[in-house]
Amino acid sequence: MVGYLIRRLVQVAFLMLAVAFISFSMFQYLGDPVNNMLPESATQAEREALRSKLGLTDPMLMQFWHFVVRLCHGDFGISYYNQVDVFHLILERLPATLELVAVAVVISLLVGFPLGVWSAISKNRFLLSLVQFLSLLGVSLPSFLMGILLIIVFSVWLGWFPSSGRGVTTHLGYWSTGLLSVSGWRSIVLPALSLAMFMITLIMRLVRSEMLEVMRTDYIKFAKARGVKTRSLYFRHALRNALLPVVTIVGLQIGGLIAFAIVTETVFQWPGMGLLFIQAINYVDIPVISAYLVFISLIFIVINTSVDLLYYLIDPRMKKS
Repeated sequence: MVGYLIRRLVQVAFLMLAVAFISFSMFQYLGDPVNNMLPESATQAEREALRSKLGLTDPMLMQFWHFVVRLCHGDFGISYYNQVDVFHLILERLPATLELVAVAVVISLLVGFPLGVWSAISKNRFLLSLVQFLSLLGVSLPSFLMGILLIIVFSVWLGWFPSSGRGVTTHLGYWSTGLLSVSGWRSIVLPALSLAMFMITLIMRLVRSEMLEVMRTDYIKFAKARGVKTRSLYFRHALRNALLPVVTIVGLQIGGLIAFAIVTETVFQWPGMGLLFIQAINYVDIPVISAYLVFISLIFIVINTSVDLLYYLIDPRMKKS
């Protein structure tokens, strides 16, 4: 176990270094951030002085080295546009993104799991065809189009929910939440539903396929032959054995929701990390862009590593490899 964990940590270290290099280097040629930080009337000497202050006159490898050293010390640098600490900016926007993702995951589980189980055991062909069609629709529609449709129907036509913003937020120390106010809940419904739509269909189809596969196994047939009650057969035996791959996919999808919440946050003007990333691209704010990509990559790697360790503990075959 210790040897496996050490190997994984070494892999994570090299992977994070590669991600840091890619995220830092790929945005070096977007433009000159000095043009966005100084007025058009600024002299060339003022531009050169600011460029030197930001370290942009150093070779790219030297800039990357300074970037890595700062990361190791927990320093993400100073935002070119906002002129504040990047880590502070991320912590300021992180609660909104995590809150949005958490609500989206809860919606996905509450809707996807029952639909998946029902579609696996139901005999109603018409409703099954309808659910399958809606699931294909949910997978196929882009998230930005889904968000726009939700805004048109529930904000413009019906007026039930606001189309943008986070509502009234409450600060609990360094954390801010909108889930303690009515306006906060009304504001999060549409973006969370838009973000959860793909995951709902994914969970539903995955639960259905796993349930059908388990129901074809010999021990289920033997339990049915012994006269085990149908409810116990479905929920105690079949569903429990179908949950492991579902839980794994759901865990990995959480990282995806955090990363790809950019589109949803842009459509609904949700003040999270995704909107911060889009603003950083518009202003060529390289420290914010690089820090965001490193942070999101770290979330993915932590989730993947946790899943690998979980499988290592569950599956005895991996201990022999």
